[in-house]
Amino acid sequence: MTRLKRSARQAAAARVIRAVLVGSAMLAATSCSGGALAQYTPVSSGKSFVGGSYSSTYYRPGSRPAAPALTGALLTGQQFSLTADRGSVVVLNFWASWCAPCRREAPALAALARYFQRNPVRFVGIDSRDTVPSAEAFQRTFGVGYPSLNDPNDEIALAFRGTLPPPAIPSTLLIDSTGHVAAMIVGGVSYSGLKALIVKVLGGRS
Repeated sequence: MTRLKRSARQAAAARVIRAVLVGSAMLAATSCSGGALAQYTPVSSGKSFVGGSYSSTYYRPGSRPAAPALTGALLTGQQFSLTADRGSVVVLNFWASWCAPCRREAPALAALARYFQRNPVRFVGIDSRDTVPSAEAFQRTFGVGYPSLNDPNDEIALAFRGTLPPPAIPSTLLIDSTGHVAAMIVGGVSYSGLKALIVKVLGGRS
């Protein structure tokens, strides 16, 4: 009888351990995969990014939401206004130096910025929850030649929540020449995938 009781206790303990391990794994996956930036503030988790997630959305002309009147300071200290780029397609990339998927997509973004430099296309980064020295080192490492806005408290990113769900990072928005959101990519971009979207928003010009 004692052996049966010991076996029962061992089986119960094993079930508890399995439940704890499963719960821990689910919590870890949730904290890694990220979500709306509104759920991640400097006083909570502070850092979040899209793990293996990827989605791409294209908005047809006539059904595109208006982009907010985005303004802010670049990493260089200069002022930026999205309305000043009206007439061009703006590729707006949300990133951070501490974000591993952002590091993986950076070479493609840098190469595409060079590829489209003779077209009415402007690349702009939104550097989230980062320090200026870390962001500048990131740009040098990956040859990122386009400017980035400094967004240490997610204020710029959250300005888009009235138009679109606030993006986790990395995320990329394509703003058309009229100031409307034409496409959204959640997750790291690929060279070919983002190039095709840019050409589509440009109306077939490349």
